[in-house]
Amino acid sequence: MPRKQFVDIIATIQQALETQTVDNLKKFCALLSANHKLTRKAELVAAILSQLEGVKLQKIWRQLDELQKAAVAEVVHSSGNDYRADAFVAKYGQNPNFGKGDRYSYAYQPSLLSLFFYQGLMPSDLKQNLKAFVPKPKATRLTEVRDTIPDTFLVRQQKYWNAQEYEVPLTVCEMEQVAQKDLLSVLRLIQSGKVGVSDKTSLPSGATVKAIATILLGGDFYDDQQRKAEAQYTYTSPEDDIGGIKAFAWTALLQVGNMAELVGKKLVLTKAGLKALQDPPAKTLQTLWKRWLKNTTFDEFRRIDEIKGQTGKGARGMTALAGRREVIANALNECPIGKWIQFSAFSKYMVATGQLFEVTRDPYNLYICEFGYGNLGYDGSHDWHILQERYMRCLLFEYAATLGLIDVSYVDPGVNWRDFGDLWGTDDLNFLSRYDGLIYFRLNALGAYCLGLTEKYQPTAIANSQTLQILPNLEIVASEGDLSIADVLVLDLYAQRITDTSWRLDSDRLLTAIEDGHQVAELKQVLERNSSEPLPESVQEFLNIASEKASSLRDLGEAKLIECASSHLAALISNDPLTKKYCQLVGSRALVVLAIHEGKFRKALRQIGYALPPVR
Repeated sequence: MPRKQFVDIIATIQQALETQTVDNLKKFCALLSANHKLTRKAELVAAILSQLEGVKLQKIWRQLDELQKAAVAEVVHSSGNDYRADAFVAKYGQNPNFGKGDRYSYAYQPSLLSLFFYQGLMPSDLKQNLKAFVPKPKATRLTEVRDTIPDTFLVRQQKYWNAQEYEVPLTVCEMEQVAQKDLLSVLRLIQSGKVGVSDKTSLPSGATVKAIATILLGGDFYDDQQRKAEAQYTYTSPEDDIGGIKAFAWTALLQVGNMAELVGKKLVLTKAGLKALQDPPAKTLQTLWKRWLKNTTFDEFRRIDEIKGQTGKGARGMTALAGRREVIANALNECPIGKWIQFSAFSKYMVATGQLFEVTRDPYNLYICEFGYGNLGYDGSHDWHILQERYMRCLLFEYAATLGLIDVSYVDPGVNWRDFGDLWGTDDLNFLSRYDGLIYFRLNALGAYCLGLTEKYQPTAIANSQTLQILPNLEIVASEGDLSIADVLVLDLYAQRITDTSWRLDSDRLLTAIEDGHQVAELKQVLERNSSEPLPESVQEFLNIASEKASSLRDLGEAKLIECASSHLAALISNDPLTKKYCQLVGSRALVVLAIHEGKFRKALRQIGYALPPVR
């Protein structure tokens, strides 16, 4: 999309006509059947002006075709005077007829529409006169909105001289319930100390992404091993790995959401992360989305690997992240809940309604393959579909879908339309980004809640299942393959694993978990949720005793042990009204002062004439 251009307003139609060449004015006169023998510029301008007023103006407007009338109406009933070609094409599918040939050549033949626009601008006085009879244009609406989507998608591929059309199956992922389960699974995995990220970039390694993918419900969106085994489409090379999407996103989302933090090279749960294990998942997902929109740490566009230069000179031209996300989120708010929307239609709707943003102010410093030849240029002609659309796809596919806001339907990115084929250095690329396969998305009930479109979210009620058999001898047996990864991690935390599908409640392991800050209530919740039978009395008693023991002691924090010169002095300080509330006598000559009270104790000590020197 071209850079913003600042243009002057043309106040009058006369000013606009006076900027035209005599040859163009003669062509305008011919369109209006005016005196074709006129040769002087002033006479030509006067003749044209006489036709562009009152009833004559309305008659000329009626001669326009429907698309030309729409172009006039869009400007007449807008706040500006300029014809926005990008928005018009996005709404109507094509530009109206302004004439035949290059308008800068002698052979150019203008159409009647050219009488209404001059260098893309409508004169202000002409616009005011047109308002009297030109009806408002049709409202801009999302197209390709469906209750259901087909099982396949028609792909049109052309590479070099080879052109093909064929149907490919659409994969559908309904993310509303998946995201809520994935959230708990990833939190548990982090809690178990199995998620490592770089201490410099905070990004996960490939091994970490694969480890997370194995615990996600249904896995990640794409499985590269499966793709290599099933490489069945002409332009999909099994060597082109897509990599993680959901698995990558979770590490970034939880760090930005302040629910996980880096300690060494491992992520650990923060207090907010531990609390999220007990909170309703929908509320946590809403919090993560809101925090993601405001974050300045992770730029989604960095995930478009094939576009280079983002960390070099191009870094200075990258736009503010929050501004980009706000525009997309606002457009997402306008999507109907529960309806499938084709991504390309959503993109056109944003352009047509003026909901625009930029990824970079300087596309020349971004490039494909090699800077000298592969840069994206000065004119911004590739901006929207190469830059903005890739960014939108990433935000929607990797983050909104991972959080469960939208359901998605997609194909392998290597089989979707190659809209980047005219860029230098892309001949060997099967896709420009791993998100190119996104075809449809659907805003669901969870998404409406996270976006603030609804005040409450009612999760689907899930009846307790008989996944676990809980025995009176404190053994727990799971049905093979039925227990969620998150619940497996909980059992591993609190109980001793006996086999792949069985555990035994163990007092030492349970007390160790309590020491690490975990609560017996979450173990009980997992046991009850996965069993349709009441817990055996022996198990209830075991858990009750553990809960009682967990609440019997309380850590008051660190303390300082102070030795007094005599038991008399120790008794004096421990009983003085100024100091006694901050210390406790231990034995005959020692005082204990909690670390949180040390400052107040020292001040009170000075007030009664004593000082506590530093440790030597």
